[in-house]
Amino acid sequence: MGSICTSKEVERELPTLLRVYKDGTVERLSGTPYVPPCLEDPKTGVASKDITIREDPLIRARLHLPKLEPVDEQPQKLPVLVYYHGGGFCFESAFSLVEHQYLTTLVAEAKILAVSIEYRLAPECPIPSIYDDCWEALQWVASHSVEGGAAVKEPWLADHGDFRRVFIAGDSAGANIAHNVLMRAGRDTIVGGIKISGAYLTHPYFWGSEPIGSEPKTDHDKDLPHLVWTFLYPTVKDGIDSPMINPLATGAPSLAGLGCGRLLVSVAEKDLLRDRGLKYCEAVKESGFKGELEVVEVEGEDHAFHIVTYEKESALVLIKRLAAFLNKSC
Repeated sequence: MGSICTSKEVERELPTLLRVYKDGTVERLSGTPYVPPCLEDPKTGVASKDITIREDPLIRARLHLPKLEPVDEQPQKLPVLVYYHGGGFCFESAFSLVEHQYLTTLVAEAKILAVSIEYRLAPECPIPSIYDDCWEALQWVASHSVEGGAAVKEPWLADHGDFRRVFIAGDSAGANIAHNVLMRAGRDTIVGGIKISGAYLTHPYFWGSEPIGSEPKTDHDKDLPHLVWTFLYPTVKDGIDSPMINPLATGAPSLAGLGCGRLLVSVAEKDLLRDRGLKYCEAVKESGFKGELEVVEVEGEDHAFHIVTYEKESALVLIKRLAAFLNKSC
């Protein structure tokens, strides 16, 4: 995070999050420090490394591989998790401290291979292109399931990926991305005919023009979820009721089209987004979705607590629950 720039004129600002200057540069005011990958995490033994999925425009990822038992035969095969980090579409990173530590903890607990996607950020990258980045990243992962699918195969995926058990997930805006990727997976083919075994959405970033449940009834358009979306994507058709941010909007595609076999949605009691997450679950049930749906409510906690305070007991309990979901037999 850079120092405050005083020599340039601000064009627009999203207080506490970012400034856009008239010369087109963007200054981010939030986010946690970047941390390097590690070949062996001293606490968990998890190995991580950074790779490039696409050069232009750039998409990267951080891979997390758990400590494996030495074997003489075939390499150990693991479920593959494609993960989308949170940060309101405009900050944080697959390489940031909290996301790295959270995934290291999850990978050690679940014994999975995680691919954390470093997608481009808004406002420099339009939000629809972020969804495209994340879809392309999923396709790249899936390409390792077929001979000649990837131009250059990533060894960890080629050796250890079990493509019969592919999951996607995300937190906050990353959960919104995961939802939109799932809707696309219900319509479009994934390389190799891969099917998404399951997905989990923690504290998904959904919003809309009409308050739901305990959401503030006055000045609803001044709440942060509304401000962030309209700041980053002011030209979107239907505004805050675009199906991309409000899957419950009139005319939004049926949630029966979610392209996964199992879905887990987690909400937190003190989170402003809680009731919308629960309403989303109700809508999934009523849609005729043919997969399994699990809902996890955590009392006494706020938005993304398991990411920003990944070492506290309640976070570890949720991480164990998510690991159990990933390890559950289909």
